[in-house]
Amino acid sequence: MRVVLQRVLSARVEVGGEVTGAIGHGLLVLAGLEPGDSEADLAWMSSKLTRLRVFADEAGVMNLSVLDVGGEVLAVSQFTLFAAVRKGNRPSWSRAAAPDISGPLFESFVRQLEIDLGRPVPTGIFGADMKVHLVNDGPVTLFIDSRDCD
Repeated sequence: MRVVLQRVLSARVEVGGEVTGAIGHGLLVLAGLEPGDSEADLAWMSSKLTRLRVFADEAGVMNLSVLDVGGEVLAVSQFTLFAAVRKGNRPSWSRAAAPDISGPLFESFVRQLEIDLGRPVPTGIFGADMKVHLVNDGPVTLFIDSRDCD
């Protein structure tokens, strides 16, 4: 599982001109899944995201988590995180999990985030053409891979 995490002042996702999910201060999570991702990957990633200290404390040091600041999380499925671009000029999506695998895994990931966060997690619509709007805070943007846990 791969995630691009962005600390945001606000974020929303639209499908067909309708807002399907929106948050204020918190984290925008773009999540990609690959075949072989398991519930353990989802649980590890959810725990990491909700406890990662990327928010400033009173001294201005990134020492607080989204849980600590009472922030929100917006989760958006993003199969393009597994693009292979080494050969040619057209990305290959062969490493991304097929929709029949990634759809249920993404739903499970959102449920785990809701448990770890203790509140609902808005999302886009899986497989839809989505427009994501955000105000990045910092900017703080991190790339996290559950299989490369350094």
